[in-house]
Amino acid sequence: MKIGIIGTGNVGGAIARGLRGKGHSVTLGARDLDGAEVQRLAQQADAVLALPDVAARGAEIVVLALPWGVAEAAVAALGDLTGKIVVDCMNPIGRGPAGLQLLVGHSTSGGEIVQSWLPGARVVKTLNQVGAEMMADNHHLAHRPVMFMAGDDAEAKGAVGQMLTDMGFEALDAGGIALSRLLEPLGLVWINQALVRGKGRNWAFAAIS
Repeated sequence: MKIGIIGTGNVGGAIARGLRGKGHSVTLGARDLDGAEVQRLAQQADAVLALPDVAARGAEIVVLALPWGVAEAAVAALGDLTGKIVVDCMNPIGRGPAGLQLLVGHSTSGGEIVQSWLPGARVVKTLNQVGAEMMADNHHLAHRPVMFMAGDDAEAKGAVGQMLTDMGFEALDAGGIALSRLLEPLGLVWINQALVRGKGRNWAFAAIS
């Protein structure tokens, strides 16, 4: 598949590296195409570089790997994504009195908000439940890690599920895009265990039976 990754930070870079050698054509969408770090990432991931709107236009799956605070403006600048499969791997997290917290949750979610920004796109919430390291490489884990996804379009979830499988995850369907309200707190659980409780970053959730 042709996959355009919008954002070249920790998460976007990890997804690109996780897709290397898996038979996909990956384009990294970046504003500074000449920067040393983004050039190095493109080489590591065997990806090509393009401006974000160009990367999105040529992709079958558009992955949004952006900080939540800049996401709305960045998504608007991508142009018309009608009919595109859009993966939202962002968590709407900000600082609160007790530290990191979800900014939305009971009556909406980041996934639903992204879908409202892109009413003609087929948004799938996923890749928000573990740290970047597990997206880049999880094959050393004792169990295949699980990655839940939520979205209203079954065909889109099928394509995204294949991408997740190629990245080493067991893809499980959580339901419609409103179920992002379950998946985003799960991301915060991972952050709490990894960074606050001292478990470290080298782990992921698994579904074992």
